[in-house]
Amino acid sequence: MIKRRFFIKHAFLAFLSLLFPSSTFSQKNRLPNVLIIGDSISIGYYPFVKETLDGQVNLSRPMLKNGGFQNCAGTSNGIKKILEWIGGVQWDLIHFNFGLHDIKHVDPQTGKNSKSFNDPQQATPKQYEKNLNFIVKKLKMTKAKLVFATTTPYPNTKLKPARKPGMHKIYNTIALKIMKKEKVYINDLHAFVTPRMMELQRPNNVHFTEFGSRELAKEVVKSILGNLKML
Repeated sequence: MIKRRFFIKHAFLAFLSLLFPSSTFSQKNRLPNVLIIGDSISIGYYPFVKETLDGQVNLSRPMLKNGGFQNCAGTSNGIKKILEWIGGVQWDLIHFNFGLHDIKHVDPQTGKNSKSFNDPQQATPKQYEKNLNFIVKKLKMTKAKLVFATTTPYPNTKLKPARKPGMHKIYNTIALKIMKKEKVYINDLHAFVTPRMMELQRPNNVHFTEFGSRELAKEVVKSILGNLKML
C-alpha cells in the first residue's frame, strides 16, 4: 500500500512537471542564474570565473551580436543599456561594476578618449552618483542578490586615456555610500589589488596580466558562491 502511494505521488509530480516545465517542480533543482556586468577588467576575469563555476551556476555576461564580450564601460552607457542587459531572465545574483570608464577624460567634441586632464571626465563624480543610483534601482527590480565590485586601482603614471591619480578612491567612496544605502553586497577588488598592483597589473596600465585576471577571478568566484549561500 505504501509503495503504491509512493508511486502515485511521484507519478503525479512527474506529470505536473511535464505540464508546467517552468513551475517550481522543475525550478527546484535548477542551477542559479548569475549575470556579470562590467568593463574590460571583468572581460579579463570572466572566462576564468566561468571555467571555475561550470556545473555550479549558469553564468552570463552581456555579449555582442558577433558573439564577443560586450564592454559595459561606464555608467553613461549603463543607464542606456541596463534593461537590455538584464533582459527577461530570472537572475539569482548580479555581480556588477562601474568606475574606470567614468573616471577617464574624453574629448568634448568627439567623445573619444583624451590624453589631457583639461578635457572633461566621461562622468563627473556628481554624474557618476546620479547614474549609479539609477542603475542600482533598475537592478533591484530583478529581485536578484546584488554584488558590487569596487573599482580597481591604477598606477600614478601617464595613462592613455588620461585618468587623474587617486580618482578611483573618490569614485569608490561614492559607490560604497550608494551600496550601503541600497543594501548591496560588496566585493572589494580595490582592497584586494592595492597591495599587489606590481604583481597583478600590466606596467603603466589599468589592465591586468593573465595571472592578475586569474587572481581576480578567484575573488569573484568566492564572492558569487558566498552570496549564493545566503539566498
